[in-house]
Amino acid sequence: MPRTIVAGNWKMNGTIPETRELLSALLNGPSRSERAEVVVCPPYPSLYVADEMLAGSHIRLGAQDMSAHEKVAYTGEVSAAMLLTVGVSWVILGHSERRQYHAETDQLVNAKARLAFSSGLTPILCIGETLEQREAGQTEQVVGTQIDGVTAGFSPEDLSRCVIAYEPVWAIGTGRTATPETAQEVHAFIRDRLKAIDAAVAKEVPILYGGSVKPGNARDLMAQPDINGVLVGGASLVADDFMAIIQAA
Repeated sequence: MPRTIVAGNWKMNGTIPETRELLSALLNGPSRSERAEVVVCPPYPSLYVADEMLAGSHIRLGAQDMSAHEKVAYTGEVSAAMLLTVGVSWVILGHSERRQYHAETDQLVNAKARLAFSSGLTPILCIGETLEQREAGQTEQVVGTQIDGVTAGFSPEDLSRCVIAYEPVWAIGTGRTATPETAQEVHAFIRDRLKAIDAAVAKEVPILYGGSVKPGNARDLMAQPDINGVLVGGASLVADDFMAIIQAA
């Protein structure tokens, strides 16, 4: 299975000049790999510029979130239709910071995913436990509940059109990374849980790892049988680091 490398955590970094600089470096450097699909997810104001720069390239464009609503009065939200007009084809849903700071639930993420499917977008559905939950031995309970919630009502076809991202909250931006073996255990658990929808499709669903991914650990993480790529945070803001992670695929 080809690896999927997502620059997902530009967050509130990435002004238009910064986006131009980073994408220019990626387009002019060794950012292509035969075994990797590359997706970048700049903030909303940079999407139009990113689409222009990436036109005709091997790099796909994603967004960091989207509304669960279509053309209704939700001031400040960004709809799937709006994302499509600026060339977006992927969208991150349920990132841990959206859950923590905006009280997003599994049910809301599920509603967004369904709208993404109907709009032709590929959703990256994020799940993961906190440090307190891991230390309490609740990882499988928490992750299992989340995966059941965000995929509730999915058909096998729906499942085949999404990507899952396991991002342990305790490893995001902390410098603490799950060991490849620990991450593999959770990824294998997730894949097994997805078999409840369709066993054959579950074998093919890309499951990404996100949490302090760096050039130094990317290769070992992606060498695990159920880790099909990475959701990259701070390292995606440094062109050389992100290109090294792509090459690690």
